[in-house]
Amino acid sequence: MRNFLIAFFSFSFSIFLGAQELNCTITVNSDQVGQTNQQVFKTLERSLNDFVNRTKWTNKVYKENERINARMFITVTEYESDRFKANIQLQSSRPVFNTSYETPVFNYKDNQFDFQYIEFQPLAFNENVFDSNLVGVISYYVYIILGLDADTFALEGGSDMYRKAQNIVTQAQGTSFSGWKQTTGDRTRFELVDNLMSNTFREYRIAMYNYHRKGLDILADNNSTGKQIISGSMRLFETLITRRPNAFLIQTFFDAKSEEIRNIFSDGPKVDIVTLKETLNKIAPFYSTTWNEIKF
Repeated sequence: MRNFLIAFFSFSFSIFLGAQELNCTITVNSDQVGQTNQQVFKTLERSLNDFVNRTKWTNKVYKENERINARMFITVTEYESDRFKANIQLQSSRPVFNTSYETPVFNYKDNQFDFQYIEFQPLAFNENVFDSNLVGVISYYVYIILGLDADTFALEGGSDMYRKAQNIVTQAQGTSFSGWKQTTGDRTRFELVDNLMSNTFREYRIAMYNYHRKGLDILADNNSTGKQIISGSMRLFETLITRRPNAFLIQTFFDAKSEEIRNIFSDGPKVDIVTLKETLNKIAPFYSTTWNEIKF
């Protein structure tokens, strides 16, 4: 009986350890505020790491090796009492099949991150209540990361996660915190998830799936076909910009992918580089220097 109980609790504990979705490292940098007492920032960093990595965000069960690798860099620019002004840089990646390579999926900076935090206050997410901008922003980006990751494995696989993020946006509309409202500037949290959910930008999500699942994941076995599919994904963006020039989502894609695309097409079996570079310069001219480095 004793051995059975040990085995049972060991199994239950392993399920608990493997249940969480993220393997996320959160760093809080306070260099800009010149605060001599760093304790509150260290406590905040520890609490955020525990909050993100120990919260069960979905009903899915993830094995340990399936957890999504992510990083969050919070740079505090102003601090007084319990009030913080900061920016947050988000990065996430996912493995490419049959390789040891991790492909970047999300690389994004949000400059509108103000919040209140008292040292040692508990951090907990309640999807029915918005009572902390710190918890709200972090939870919102967790769901964006989960949704984008799911979109790379299944066509429009991240919809449920985006709806969770959109619910947080809706709840935040009654607050005075910046970054949540459609009217508070470009690249707001409202705009990001609204675009992800909109049929107007459906090509973006199709491209995310084709690029990763149909393209990158077969490169190791069929480099030529994988490259052709990745190149075809760029033409989907070309269709999108004819309808929505300067689409916000296109920039978020290339902020994560520009160097990877340069590397993919600078080695291995040949594809039509001339046409590809014309397409890239049309859809992402802000990375023209990178595209000029694609040589074959």
